[in-house]
Amino acid sequence: MFSDKANHIFEEVIEKYHVLNTVDQAFENPYDETKDLIQHLLYRKCWIDTVQWHYEDIIRDPEIDPVSALKLKRQIDASNQDRTDMVEYIDSYFLDKYKDVGVKETATINTESPAWAIDRLSILALKIYHMNEEATRDDASQEHQMACQAKLDILLEQRVDLSSAINQLLEDIENGDKYMKVYKQMKMYNDDELNPVLRGKKK
Repeated sequence: MFSDKANHIFEEVIEKYHVLNTVDQAFENPYDETKDLIQHLLYRKCWIDTVQWHYEDIIRDPEIDPVSALKLKRQIDASNQDRTDMVEYIDSYFLDKYKDVGVKETATINTESPAWAIDRLSILALKIYHMNEEATRDDASQEHQMACQAKLDILLEQRVDLSSAINQLLEDIENGDKYMKVYKQMKMYNDDELNPVLRGKKK
């Protein structure tokens, strides 16, 4: 099933990142874009999410230097744009894959596209990894470990449900029972014409 493949790749990415565990490490995609396009896209998507997860940790340091914080804020903005772009690439993959499907007259639209559901699955993989770290941390109290284990159990259940829902959505699209409609996302804060502060700088 598709979600099994996605979850495996997400775990692969997160484990790979934590070998060096630094946001500045080089990125290498082991999946060939021409031979394994969806694997390539999923790997890149989760890498962006993983780096941004740690950006968010760093910027919450109360002792962070203001200059460094400003630089990091701009890196987070750029990362958010990359994340949105990757979602759109993944949706484009599915649009092309199912372009010849005959959509039934009774077909309905889903509340979100496949790629935005996959985006949530990628973030969920990160939550699971880090909650498991907390649940098994040797220097944590037993109370902390138990509380984190209870949260981890919920996250694992959520992954089962979300994975099932994604598989069902893709099956419904393939069978013509659902249809895709994708809207290009507008990140207004990065746009010189839409952000009033940036627009003012151009005058």
